[in-house]
Amino acid sequence: MTELTKPTALPRILLIGASRGIGLAMTDEFLQRGWQVTATVRGTGHTGLHDLSSTYPNELIIEQVDMTDSDQLTGLHQRLAKHHFDILFINAGTSNRNQNETIAEVTTEEFVHLMITNALSPMRTTEALQDLVKEDGLIGIMSSGLGSVGNNIKGGKEVYRGTKAALNQYLRSYAAREAEQHPERSLLLLAPGWIRTELGGSDASFSLEETIPEIVNTIEAKRGKSGLEYLDRFGKVVPW
Repeated sequence: MTELTKPTALPRILLIGASRGIGLAMTDEFLQRGWQVTATVRGTGHTGLHDLSSTYPNELIIEQVDMTDSDQLTGLHQRLAKHHFDILFINAGTSNRNQNETIAEVTTEEFVHLMITNALSPMRTTEALQDLVKEDGLIGIMSSGLGSVGNNIKGGKEVYRGTKAALNQYLRSYAAREAEQHPERSLLLLAPGWIRTELGGSDASFSLEETIPEIVNTIEAKRGKSGLEYLDRFGKVVPW
């Protein structure tokens, strides 16, 4: 086979947190668009990803990792050490049980849990897996419009807001620190909107079917554009 007739390798994404909701729907969308997807689950049970794998046996690889566990991140890195990805996207996150409670009312235990899951762990995952991403690749993290300090004029959902604002600040610091070493790399904080999932709740404004194509469009469009941006699912800039 000559160079001219060699098949082009599929673009590759490593998607952290894909067993349900937005992550699962993103996996399906990327697969439909011709990507090879390595998607992670946290536990050992059967998930929607395993159903997808029967449709895409060669394009979907399922890995297990709990991103709040540093040892598991190390193990995932070791298993994927020979792979290089065009995109690393970290989708995993959580919310507090009572989103109406104020920062003064939340228990210390729940506050710590949310900060570890929504802010600390995505950044540890970024640091742990960054060398698996191509130099001109993209590292993205699912943030939220609620993480915008500039747009916070109504308050509400204080604890969750704070964790996403912290995440945004940490990735800005990471971007500044890594800018010289990885000048071609794209960094993205994505605010997907209020979507009807187990996390978003049944009262959310938008369905997965109408939002996921827009989310993936924005991720694909950001790929190849260096530097950090905080964007909504339409690709519009969100105020920090």
